Amino acid sequence: MAGRGPTGPRSTEYAWLITGPLALIAIVCATVVGLVAPQPFGGWSLALPLLVAMVAAGLPVLNFTVRRQSLGVTLTEIPLVLAFYLVEPLTVVVIYTVASAVTHLRHRFGATKFWFNVARAAAGSSLAVLVLQALPPVHGVGPGTWLKLFFAASMVNLLSIASVAGVHTLLQGWQAGRGTLRQSMPALLAAMINIASGMIVLILIATTWWSLLLLGALVVALALVYRAYAQFFRQHRTLTDMYELSRAVSESGEYGTLPDALLGRVRALMQAEYATLWLPAQGRHPEVLLTARNDAPGLLDFAKTPAAVRERARDEGRTVAVGRGLTTDGDLRAPLSSHRVKDVIVLPLRSGQAVIGTLEVANRLGDSNHFVRTDVPLFETVAAHAAVALENSRLVDRLRHDASHDTLTRLPNRRRITSALEEAVKIRAPGEVVALLLFDVDRLRQVNESLGHAAGDKVLVEVADRLRSCVPSSALVGRAGGDEFLVTLRLESAEAAMELAAQLREQIRDEMVFDALTLDVDTAVGVAVHPDHGSDPASLLQRVDLAATAAKSVPGSVQLFTPTLESRSLRRLGLAGDLRRALDTGGLEVYFQPKVTLRDRRLVGVECLARWEHPAHGTVAPEDFVAVAEHTGQLGRFTEFVLREGLRRSRDWTHAGQPLAVAVNLSARTLTDQHFPARVRELLDEYGVPPHRLTLEIKEAGVLDGTDRPIPTLRRLGDLGVRLSVDDFGTGDSSLAHLRRLPVHEVKVDRSFVQGMATDPGDLAIVNAVVTLSQQFGLAVVAEGVESELTLELLQDIGCEIGQGFLFSRPLPYERLEAWFGAQVDPETISPGELPRLRVVP
Repeated sequence: MAGRGPTGPRSTEYAWLITGPLALIAIVCATVVGLVAPQPFGGWSLALPLLVAMVAAGLPVLNFTVRRQSLGVTLTEIPLVLAFYLVEPLTVVVIYTVASAVTHLRHRFGATKFWFNVARAAAGSSLAVLVLQALPPVHGVGPGTWLKLFFAASMVNLLSIASVAGVHTLLQGWQAGRGTLRQSMPALLAAMINIASGMIVLILIATTWWSLLLLGALVVALALVYRAYAQFFRQHRTLTDMYELSRAVSESGEYGTLPDALLGRVRALMQAEYATLWLPAQGRHPEVLLTARNDAPGLLDFAKTPAAVRERARDEGRTVAVGRGLTTDGDLRAPLSSHRVKDVIVLPLRSGQAVIGTLEVANRLGDSNHFVRTDVPLFETVAAHAAVALENSRLVDRLRHDASHDTLTRLPNRRRITSALEEAVKIRAPGEVVALLLFDVDRLRQVNESLGHAAGDKVLVEVADRLRSCVPSSALVGRAGGDEFLVTLRLESAEAAMELAAQLREQIRDEMVFDALTLDVDTAVGVAVHPDHGSDPASLLQRVDLAATAAKSVPGSVQLFTPTLESRSLRRLGLAGDLRRALDTGGLEVYFQPKVTLRDRRLVGVECLARWEHPAHGTVAPEDFVAVAEHTGQLGRFTEFVLREGLRRSRDWTHAGQPLAVAVNLSARTLTDQHFPARVRELLDEYGVPPHRLTLEIKEAGVLDGTDRPIPTLRRLGDLGVRLSVDDFGTGDSSLAHLRRLPVHEVKVDRSFVQGMATDPGDLAIVNAVVTLSQQFGLAVVAEGVESELTLELLQDIGCEIGQGFLFSRPLPYERLEAWFGAQVDPETISPGELPRLRVVP
């Protein structure tokens, strides 16, 4: 059976259980005194002055601080000692009880507390006079009298402390009762000082009543000294508390700890039962409503202040103070009474002219204490510090958020993803992998250049939204930068990561509609997993980048990282310095592949192809060292090297009576160099080669990249008389109709279609269509990859003019090409003005 849980504090009505016995003690003790005292009542002529003195001594509370402990002191023991000596016993009980009633009526205590204090005073004074009756009679003002009066007055204080501890125990438990007893020592010390002071006054009065004049002057002087001390100490304490508050707020650091540092100290500084911070929802910050209560160790998520008071302070942007000593908004007293709030101060927190929240204190501690007007300026100073601290904390929080998030998509950035990936790698469970997916948006550059960066930003935001909505709830989506997005999550295997990547890519590929424009956006996806592909975030990010780069070579593909990708990347990285040395020392070589007319077998020219035999790596693939040249700023030197070699050989062949055209491949990046056409003119003039004998070949994606950027360079090259050729036509998304607006003279059909003509009707139809349309547009057609007699016959049948491939010759170095000329060219066909004809086609 479950036990009963702890109960909360009891109602104050239970204090009657202590008040009743105290009243009974007072009645019994007074009755006994009345029976045994020779003269129970008397001395009424002095009773009234003593009553006035007791009321006057009980109203002010003198507060002293010793070693940061506050000690409240009243002076009621002084007139009480005089009453014990000067008037009859029951007269003492009457005036002490009446003085207590008047004092507590002045403090406006509730009925329960009022009658408890009256009964406590009656019981204490009755017990004290009973003790005096039991002791030998008092004579004179000697040491014997001191001890008797001291003992009697101490009984009043002991009974008072015991009764208060009993009430606290009854209402709040044994812990509260023990706490009251532990804290009673300063009160007993103050009572002893007051009793001793009362005896000194008694000795002076017994000597001469004129001493009252001196005592009066002394009291006035002490009052002035105390007032100055209290004011000085209050200012010192306020400055100290403000300093501690400011330091605690500045050291609180993150926004989540600021209310803890702020509210507890505000409540203590203002001596309030409640201190509340309210911040409305703002942006990504939720609403904050937290309260520090006097008897609660933590913060509570409620407010004692009525909402109407808070709303007025916020809407009107001013301080709202309601209470006995605060009359700025008297119409709000009714809501306060319904919430059992005696007084409240609500201040708006400002950031510039805007109100960002409120800071509130309610219920000044002590039934007799209230907030006064002088508390408002102090609280306003506190609120000003709090507003600055809150705004700074939100600014810091915003800066931290911005430092780890992308400003456009609001997704975590690469830094945040790296941190999350680091944590995920540390706590990976057996039987699972930590997958990292990199989505690279295709053709975003064309969107930016054609439609503007605003359209590109819309594409990125849409991709981010689709990824957010499609990924599993356990995944973290972020933007790595530019057109790249990262997704990391835990999965059971690398195959599951590949499957998820394919699904996400398909969902991203849906049409994107922006106003009247519809875009079809695709992505290339790289995948890497821990622990198979890396043990730390840096290596995983590096390898998923390699996988995504590899995926770009096959549009719209999903590529899982393999070690071969890294070895190729490392190899390219190491080739950068070697390529520079090769260009400096002549380590590169140019090979030539003949281009032949298909009808009459005449040699019309050669294509210049760079080759590199690396001393350590052997033969380096052209796509590798061209990519290295592009990414290391050596593309210009590399292109000029091939151009010089081709033009030099064309000049030599012309001088030998064999005028042959040369074709040189260009990178798409070369078309962005505005100085390139002028450099071509200089080289043509330097080697004396007519412009029409130079053909510049550019891949289809470089000529038609979706922008007009290459057009000016192409037109300037065309104006020089140089022939322009579109290489690898058919592998991109363009059509021949797009070429009509460009100064293009030739189309080269990609080898993949030519080599498949003999076996694939689709490839045959593509080549046939390209040849037919090109001829209608006045463009020459060159077929690459002619490797069989059947392919040659098919090309002849559809009317293709020029071909090149292994059927005629492989790419050859200059010396071997000269030998090939001697073996393949029929000398009898060589005549001035005619191209040489091949003897046979092996």
